[in-house]
Amino acid sequence: MNSLVLLIAQTTVLEEGKLSTKAQIIAVVVAVLVFLFVIELVRRRRLVERYALLWMSAAGVGIVLAVWTSGLDWIAGRLGIASPPNALFLVGLVAVFGLLLNFSVAISRLSEETKILAQTVSRLDAELRELRGEGPAANGHGSGTEAAADEAGAGDASDSPSR
Repeated sequence: MNSLVLLIAQTTVLEEGKLSTKAQIIAVVVAVLVFLFVIELVRRRRLVERYALLWMSAAGVGIVLAVWTSGLDWIAGRLGIASPPNALFLVGLVAVFGLLLNFSVAISRLSEETKILAQTVSRLDAELRELRGEGPAANGHGSGTEAAADEAGAGDASDSPSR
């Protein structure tokens, strides 16, 4: 395992702070694959366009930074980071944090909307039962009248009509 980490470290950084061509190619290929994968997910309707734009933007930034290494040097210099690959990891970490925060907000909103919808359905169901003249439904049974009929007819099978 340690030799694998050493091999990756040797192929990633040739000079101090410079990405190797092999690492650059790998970064471009991975970013392009992520971009194409997101497009495929949208095409199959497994990912909504709103979120696809976020992922495609992240992949686009990855492609730009993998190709334009002087841009990575500029970002590292502005942030006071000695090694441009470390700046790339920081940019990636910030992007992942932004995506996670965005998804947390979306999940929170959807959870609240689900709760409100469940309450509305329950209220409408109660109103419908009241309009039909049915009593409240017992847990685990269909409508309230069926549950009452089942309980009343359980002891006397001769009075209940055949179904």
